[in-house]
Amino acid sequence: MTPKESWASSPRSRRVMLGNRSRDTKPEMAVRRACHARGLRYRVDVRPLPELRRRADLVFPTERIAVFVDGCYWHGCPEHYVASKSNADYWRVKIARNRERDADTDATLLAAGWRVVRAWQHEDPGTVADAVAAVVRARRAG
Repeated sequence: MTPKESWASSPRSRRVMLGNRSRDTKPEMAVRRACHARGLRYRVDVRPLPELRRRADLVFPTERIAVFVDGCYWHGCPEHYVASKSNADYWRVKIARNRERDADTDATLLAAGWRVVRAWQHEDPGTVADAVAAVVRARRAG
């Protein structure tokens, strides 16, 4: 797709969008390293449920735990989200849809017996890893 045919509203917007990663982001990698340091082993960037077209950042299949490290902008963090000034209507709807999809993902996984752990990108990776480890230990215990 050439920039002339692009879905982006401007060349700058296109560059920004192309630079966004769907996995292996800095916050996600920090949480993964912290979890690994605590002796946790997990799968990365997989669907918790095969029929669910959504991927979790860390998955503990045996314990049925899905961990999501959500970006403050993309998921509308109540603490750090700042609405875009350009193309504001598009982004307002986009972020609202992302939040609805997150809620639907959580509900679907919970209904299937999974435990969902969500963290914001700004949270301390060690604190997130401690929370994940506690959930894993609780699931393994009983």
